[in-house]
Amino acid sequence: MYSRIIRNDIRNSKVSALTTMIFVAAAAMLVSLSAILIVNLTGAIDTLMTRAKTPHFVQMHSGELDRERLQAFAEKNDKVVNWQVLEFLNVEGARIAVDGRPLTDSVQDNGFSVQSGQFDYLLDLDGQVITVRDGEVYVPVSYLKDGSAKVGNIVQVGSTSLTVAGFLRDSQMNSLLASSKRFLVSPHDYVAIQPSGSTEYLIEFRLKDLSALSGFEADYTAAGLEANGPAVTYTLFRILNAISDGLMIGVILLASVLVVIIAFLCIRFTLLAAIESDYREIGVMKAIGLRVSDLRKIYLAKYAAIAALGSLLGYALSFVFRGLLLENIRLYMGESGKSLLASAWGIIGVALVFLTIVAYVNGVLKRFRRISAVQAIRFGVSQDQAAGAGRLKLSRGRLLNTNVLLGIKDVLARKKLYITLLAVLIISSFIMIVPQNLYHTISSRSFITYMGIGDSDLRLDIQQTADIPQKAAEIARAMERDAAISRHAVLTTRALKVKLDSGLEERIKVELGDHSVFPVAYSEGRGPQGANDIALSAVNAKELVLKTGDTITLLVDGEARKLTVCGIYSDVTNGGKTAKAVFSTDSAEAMWSTIYAKLADSSLTVSKVHEYAQKFSYAKVSDINEYVRQTFGSTISAAGKAAWTAIAVMLVINVLITLLFMRMLIAKDRYSIAVLKALGFRNSDLTAQYYTRSIVILLAGALLGTLLANTLGQSLAGAVISSFGASTFRFVVNPLSAYVLCPLMMLGSVMIATIIGASGIGRIQISANMKE
Repeated sequence: MYSRIIRNDIRNSKVSALTTMIFVAAAAMLVSLSAILIVNLTGAIDTLMTRAKTPHFVQMHSGELDRERLQAFAEKNDKVVNWQVLEFLNVEGARIAVDGRPLTDSVQDNGFSVQSGQFDYLLDLDGQVITVRDGEVYVPVSYLKDGSAKVGNIVQVGSTSLTVAGFLRDSQMNSLLASSKRFLVSPHDYVAIQPSGSTEYLIEFRLKDLSALSGFEADYTAAGLEANGPAVTYTLFRILNAISDGLMIGVILLASVLVVIIAFLCIRFTLLAAIESDYREIGVMKAIGLRVSDLRKIYLAKYAAIAALGSLLGYALSFVFRGLLLENIRLYMGESGKSLLASAWGIIGVALVFLTIVAYVNGVLKRFRRISAVQAIRFGVSQDQAAGAGRLKLSRGRLLNTNVLLGIKDVLARKKLYITLLAVLIISSFIMIVPQNLYHTISSRSFITYMGIGDSDLRLDIQQTADIPQKAAEIARAMERDAAISRHAVLTTRALKVKLDSGLEERIKVELGDHSVFPVAYSEGRGPQGANDIALSAVNAKELVLKTGDTITLLVDGEARKLTVCGIYSDVTNGGKTAKAVFSTDSAEAMWSTIYAKLADSSLTVSKVHEYAQKFSYAKVSDINEYVRQTFGSTISAAGKAAWTAIAVMLVINVLITLLFMRMLIAKDRYSIAVLKALGFRNSDLTAQYYTRSIVILLAGALLGTLLANTLGQSLAGAVISSFGASTFRFVVNPLSAYVLCPLMMLGSVMIATIIGASGIGRIQISANMKE
């Protein structure tokens, strides 16, 4: 019996059933994809880092190296299970040419290494440890992704020519946010190209227990070992590997939650519309003694069938899209080895969607208890909404057309009825605006200030060379004489020791200079202004358990100096563990210098990059726009596509949901429409009233959605952006897109659906719908 009823109901309401099934399928697909991608991403990262034997602690160092002292430390420290020192030959981009194209414009620190003998292996695209032969070079996989290199290309390094034999996965430096990239060559070729660059050391340790990592860092600092460079840990390597695809998964997960909500609202629409259409029949069935539980079973069986078909379709569609979405994960990290587990979690996600929908439908069907058999048989429609229209006082609406006033009054009189459509339009507006705001924020120049980088036109980095302060001063003098440069700032990073309350000392990288010229964004407080101020990166503040207003003791010029934490900022550079201050000292060795410059005419940026690169060969010169493009380019592109996709999907949803709502509303209002027609209202008058209702709900939805997008949406986007390491975040809004184009597109989609839905008014006959 149930199967026959289900088939007949679906046959008589094909559009509603199909629309509901589409939303359920979309919700099931997105939830399934989220589960599958999360399992695959975590599995792929684990597999990559396990096969590569990623070090737990890496101290980058340039300068003299005392291997015997390092060995003595490692042998005495009971936390260490293995250690090694790898060489990284840092070569300027201008000295590296791939297929005849120099890497001059690359913002990465490109270098060459030989394969490790103990751990930190470089893997090929099959996940195997690479054995490279003389005359060959393996190139970072990011250069395969952007099309810069292909197998068989010639890589020229100085006077040495090498053939690209393949591409490598680097568990440390895969991510674009990792500022360095390793090319793999044979020991013989490494010796040949060594005069073309400067050597940096990677001092690496594997520990017996990863939970002892923080204690080991303190041991390393206390031993006063080599530390002229950033220190990076296993945890940060995992974060860097997960960032790009983790952002995509986060967006899909958020979209899946919102689509599930919209699916519930869609089901509510169709269910209420079905109840209104069957109102008299329901009354008859109750009058002849059919139990409410039996009535509920009939409707529950229909929607359970639709939900089951939609869930199965959604799970099938997840197979179509999972390959495309897993492509980047597979390229950068390889297979996860957890395909069966991922599929199982995908099934669990779909099952949860199905069960949640069935439970929701069962809850909505409880309204059967409130249906009066007598009123249902007598009127054929529910009477709980008719009273609002009967209390209208048209004499007070002198400034408004009668039809407009009737439309507004109906919305105010039946708020509960319209709240569902309002919720859909709020969510729709939210989903349309938030990705747009996120895209405009990420692609704006000011975004880099949330990542610990000053907003400038030029950025020059001096590192791995002698006399860093003198060379930075030389560039600064040249900039002072350059009329094209309106302002500049020199920031020199030195390693100073922090005296902790426990009596232990920890090394901290402090960037000294004027931080007011090119300030970064602070999540708390402000930048340093006086000699007793210090600002900490979010990572340092967390590790040192400090907040603004607290004091910290630094050893400066052999004396303990108490400084006040004036601000906390985000930083994705140098392992994220930095500080900023304005005092002067020469007691600690300069680790590197960063010089920012602003041009009077930004169109000269490219020519100035080439000019300063030729004039100061020891500095890496970057166009800040190019720096952002190479570091965040793929993320910006993905955010742009997501923004426009969200708009397109929401416009379709607006049309479908509004159309369902209008049909339900007209089904509920058959009696009222017939009465108004009997009183002399024309079809055009009634249509105008329904247009007014849609516009009122649309305006309220767009307004509330926009408000939520710039409050809750900013918080949600901030949580996503924090995965990059940004602890503070503010939307950069494009007013034309957010406040003009999106509302106009919403208006167009809703009005199209309203026009189609309201066309049913003309088919309502007075004689057929007015009873007694």
